[in-house]
Amino acid sequence: MKITKMWGWTSVLCLSAMSLVAQETNQVEQLKLQIKQLQENFEKQQQIQRQQIEALTRQVETIQRQTAGPAPAGTNAAVVGKLDDWQTRSWRLGDPLRIGNQRSYMDIGLIGTFAVGGSTANDLGSLQSGGHDPSRGGFNMQSLELALSGNVDQLFRANAHLLFPPGSGSVETEGAYLETISLPGGLQLRAGQFLTEFGRQNPQHPHAWNFVDSSLVNQRMFGGDNMRGLGASVSWLVPTPFYSELFLSVQNNEGETMHSFRNELESGETLFGRSLSFTSSPKSLNQLAYTPRYAVSFDLTDTQTMLLGVSAALGNNSSGADTQSRIYGGDLTWKWKPADHAGGYPFVQWQTEGIFRDYEAGAASGLSAETLKDYGIYSQISYGFTKGWIAGLRWDYVDRTGLATSLGGSNNYDDAERAGRWRLAPNLTWSPSEFSKVRLQYNHDERRGLGTDHTVWLQFEFSLGAHGKHKF
Repeated sequence: MKITKMWGWTSVLCLSAMSLVAQETNQVEQLKLQIKQLQENFEKQQQIQRQQIEALTRQVETIQRQTAGPAPAGTNAAVVGKLDDWQTRSWRLGDPLRIGNQRSYMDIGLIGTFAVGGSTANDLGSLQSGGHDPSRGGFNMQSLELALSGNVDQLFRANAHLLFPPGSGSVETEGAYLETISLPGGLQLRAGQFLTEFGRQNPQHPHAWNFVDSSLVNQRMFGGDNMRGLGASVSWLVPTPFYSELFLSVQNNEGETMHSFRNELESGETLFGRSLSFTSSPKSLNQLAYTPRYAVSFDLTDTQTMLLGVSAALGNNSSGADTQSRIYGGDLTWKWKPADHAGGYPFVQWQTEGIFRDYEAGAASGLSAETLKDYGIYSQISYGFTKGWIAGLRWDYVDRTGLATSLGGSNNYDDAERAGRWRLAPNLTWSPSEFSKVRLQYNHDERRGLGTDHTVWLQFEFSLGAHGKHKF
């Protein structure tokens, strides 16, 4: 009897202990999730706050210099010198080029991207159709970007990205916008001209690319210069235990940077056989493109992170009186980095993005009205095998779901703008520092009806002053 009672008490104690362990485990997991959310919220504002901290630090150093007399006897002169170091020493690459004071200032950056190479293709400009792709044999200036950014006041931050196209003698505004610094509830507003928040590659500037050229599907859906325009956007950092953010951009849908919408063509040019001559009423909301996006990120393990996103872009196009364009996309990014990494190396990052387009083409010049359906995908992997060295491989594919139904007869539109093609591109990148890189890339292209082409590029890039932090 005593043994039975002892066994019963032992069982109760064991069950109680197991219950307490389970509760503690759940509490630990909940705390970890809370810590993760706080870290992600902090990182979103980290870049802005870093600028504010730097400004306040310089103010403190200036006051210390003004109020401090000669160093007391026995004081370590090296320690005193460090207080004045940033202000008195020669400028270094890691220092910002800054105009203004601690409350209102402007950081200046200059980024140049160049490439040299050659191809077996006779129509290299068509093979490399991205606006910042190297597109001629010999030397190319892909991009020369002047980046200006800074706090306007305690409420707003401003950014501007000015491009200098080679040989044109003009200046192109890639972006110029105002954004809020710290709205409550995880909200942020942006207004001006900016790259549309669609997928992974469209919002990126050329210096943030992992390859010499842009992906084929982005070129086909958004044109050579990516989708961007005047408008406003709002983002909301959803209060979840993991990173979760909603975006909505509303922009004017006309111009050459709105390729799939109310695109502006030069005289004699056509898109899908249409001259794109129809315009909407100035009072109509049909002159706007609407782009929602949702992105979510979470840790798979202590060394692996996953990011998933879905996007859409909706608006009128100018091929008909009331024709629409609808673009849908999904993206996935996975990154592995060991806990004992040194300066971010080694790492492996895999990124895939697929995009589908419904383009309602109006009747024109003997062509009947129809809906053209196109799609494309790219998948790329980057392996940082040792500090400063990254090996990459990207596969691109674009195609149509079927030929345009209006082909035939006297129609001279051959649907070549939607023809299938694919590309395989391995590369090797060397970055002596975060301010320079050299990249060697080979492209193997297969184009339906045109055959095989081989292209080799050697790219080199420099960065002076301030430049935006690249997204994961």
